[in-house]
Amino acid sequence: MARDLAYDAGDYIVYPSHGVGRITGIEKQTIAGIHLEMYVVSFENEKLILRVPVEKAPNSGMRKLSSREKIQSALDALKIRTRPRRNIMWSRRAQEYEAKINSGDPVSIAEVVRELHRADDTDQSYSERQMYRAALERLAREVAAIDSVDETEATKKLEKVLLAAAA
Repeated sequence: MARDLAYDAGDYIVYPSHGVGRITGIEKQTIAGIHLEMYVVSFENEKLILRVPVEKAPNSGMRKLSSREKIQSALDALKIRTRPRRNIMWSRRAQEYEAKINSGDPVSIAEVVRELHRADDTDQSYSERQMYRAALERLAREVAAIDSVDETEATKKLEKVLLAAAA
């Protein structure tokens, strides 16, 4: 009995803790005597193959790419001026930022990019720069997939928005 699957081979998806991936196939496996149907998801940038049971995909947070409207909301979030939150310890902020990045929500990721963006990153710690780059890459990959451009071009688009907002 064939059933309708939420995703097909070739579809781009977002997996919260890994970002944008592409479904390369759907395979059946037997694990510990249980027959499972799995989405095979490739995350090219991370050189990672993830197998997600079809039944577990909705609860895993796996989703289709964001709509253009959602990405526009993320771009708008990049433009909002905020006060630096330096009064909160970095370890606490880092946990919050990590949670936002791993949420897979483009607006939350854009908030991290915005808050950690510095035109001159010399006053940033190594871990702040790493977190900024991780958030920027995650957002750029989704923008790239939606706009059908490469990640470099998507990153330039995001940085242009950030620089315009800072001016």
